Amino acid sequence: MKRTLLLAALCALPILAGGQERLDSAVVSASRAGKNTPVAYENVSRDALRQSNPQHSLPMALNLLPSVVTYNEGGTGLGNSAMTIRGSKGSQINVTLNGITLNDAESQEVFWVNIPSLTALLSSVQVQRGLGTSAGGAGAFGASVNMNTAFVGADPSAALEWSAGSYGTLIGSAAVSTGLMKRGFYASLAWNVGGTNGYIDGADVFSSSLFATLGWLGAGRSLRLTYLTGDQVSGITWDGISLEQYAQDRRYNASVGNTDHYTQHHLQLNYTRTLRPGFIWTTTLNYTRGDGYDEYFKHNKKLANYGIDGGGRGDVAYRKRMDNDLGVLSSTLRFKRGRWDLTGGVNAGYYRGGHWGEVLSAAADWYDNTGRKLDASAFARAEWQPLQWLTAYGELQYRAIHYRLSGVDDDWLEYGAAEADKLDYTRLWNFLNPRAGVTASFGAHRLYASAAIGHREPGRGDIKENVKGTGAPIGPEAMLDLEFGWHYGGERLEASANLYAMEYKDMLLETGRLSTSGYAIKENVPRAWRRGVELQAAWQTCRWLRLDGNATLSLNEIADYTSYVPYEDYSATHPVHYGRTTMLMSPSVIGMARVMLAPWKGSAFSLDGKYVGKQYLDNSMREELAVPAYFVAGLSAGQEFRLSVGTLSVGLYVNNLLNRLYYAAGWRYESYDPVTGTVSTGVGVYPQAPCNFMVKTRLTF
Repeated sequence: MKRTLLLAALCALPILAGGQERLDSAVVSASRAGKNTPVAYENVSRDALRQSNPQHSLPMALNLLPSVVTYNEGGTGLGNSAMTIRGSKGSQINVTLNGITLNDAESQEVFWVNIPSLTALLSSVQVQRGLGTSAGGAGAFGASVNMNTAFVGADPSAALEWSAGSYGTLIGSAAVSTGLMKRGFYASLAWNVGGTNGYIDGADVFSSSLFATLGWLGAGRSLRLTYLTGDQVSGITWDGISLEQYAQDRRYNASVGNTDHYTQHHLQLNYTRTLRPGFIWTTTLNYTRGDGYDEYFKHNKKLANYGIDGGGRGDVAYRKRMDNDLGVLSSTLRFKRGRWDLTGGVNAGYYRGGHWGEVLSAAADWYDNTGRKLDASAFARAEWQPLQWLTAYGELQYRAIHYRLSGVDDDWLEYGAAEADKLDYTRLWNFLNPRAGVTASFGAHRLYASAAIGHREPGRGDIKENVKGTGAPIGPEAMLDLEFGWHYGGERLEASANLYAMEYKDMLLETGRLSTSGYAIKENVPRAWRRGVELQAAWQTCRWLRLDGNATLSLNEIADYTSYVPYEDYSATHPVHYGRTTMLMSPSVIGMARVMLAPWKGSAFSLDGKYVGKQYLDNSMREELAVPAYFVAGLSAGQEFRLSVGTLSVGLYVNNLLNRLYYAAGWRYESYDPVTGTVSTGVGVYPQAPCNFMVKTRLTF
């Protein structure tokens, strides 16, 4: 019987007004760009997030922003979702919640299915493209997503929400808040449950979430304790399906019955204080605990590879388990007065991640390894206005990372490893990341230019492949990011253009290959670049009609690419030279157009279309490994009704309005046979759902 998914779309709480909001917003202001910061960014408001499809995880809700491409492994908006920004994948996008990095310290990924759906919980999101401003944790190497949770309102409130749609999707949530009480205390609580059968066979997900806040606001002081937890059980979908199977049955999933279980807890304590006029100090303590496992049942496997004595072959049921702990201290001090805006901060985190295997059918263990990571950074930033129309910007970040990986991996028995600590690996990296730029404002026009240098360390999966000898030598990467932009903000018309050049040295780029747990394997590319132009326009033609559009035209190239194909027994690699190629999953054309109407009070209608150009499943630029270009349209309609007891909102969301049958992403696998000298290639793709719908009702008091 199929499980139903429960993805946590938590109910947002109203924002504090006036000076109280200023203290809470200081929690995230250190890593956010302002109007005079010379970087490319977009702010997404609380209202825009709440109006998004309740089925969508946060990446899907950001799909219409410039240079963003999203997909879902299960075919709908629920389950394992992913996004790229300027072609940069999840491990290259720094994601923060209330100033604390959510990226896994080892893989550097954010697994959105493991945390509640955040679109209704957040008060705002800022998406920065390029290196952006400094943040703790894994460095941004293409973009950053800065999220802030909703603030409590001045008055008591409550909300109930219910949604239903295609493929057995059901989502329900409830939220309550005390409002700001006389002595400055407040509390809020939100709970969500939901489920879906998924479009792809076996893409069921079951998830629940809880969000709680207890806080106090005084004269120039703020203390807030936040707890967020999510629990999910989902079918494994990262294997995708072959193109041959796609032609026969695009909903097929060879991993039906295999499941992913994970629970995550986030606990944050924040203290913010105005020290004296112009100075704001904020400090956050964070503890994150995660544990879970992937459960598999495999037929006719070599039992010795799973640590089972006796040899032979047979069916095996096993779990790949993990648990992790992360502690973070983040503190910033900001001074803003007159022509100066100065910010400095420190961030320190310690991570421990355990990985081990359990054979359920034989009560045996066959691998066990642990990663430990210490990540410390400090930064100083200054914005100075020597003239009323001119702002100079400078920033310097120092970051130190110590990483230790020890133990044995899941294939050490299979390939005959005898060492007890085959994965023994220790490294210390020190990075210095400068940024500088200038912004000039002339009435409604704003011009900016900036240059930034960033560095970043490899992830656990890449290190493992290198240590085991199944990949090319691996090391840190560096990037020079140049941004030149213009923005016009008129009364009814907004327009902008941004030229960018992200020049990489030793870029850590995906090969197109996945690990056995669904991680994308990467390797260093000596020289590569992403160069392009991002265009945007929004026109409020009249009170009830608005037109929006954006387009990205880019070149995403590797100067001279050599693929290192592993031998069938993983004993060595075979180089295949391709020369100058296009990077994988990096479309040269991305575009969006949207029409929004509000013909009467309380109404909201939207029709949008998204175009994504051709992409490749690896870096060889072979046409047989291309993801064809696609265009997808969506429709939403909503109406708000004022009741004597509150407000009732109803909405209808239609995804893939034109019923396009397409796949949005995938991977490729290759192996080399030294006897015949041939390379075998296999692919997996992720089919997306045809036309489907969701309905939502929300009652607020």
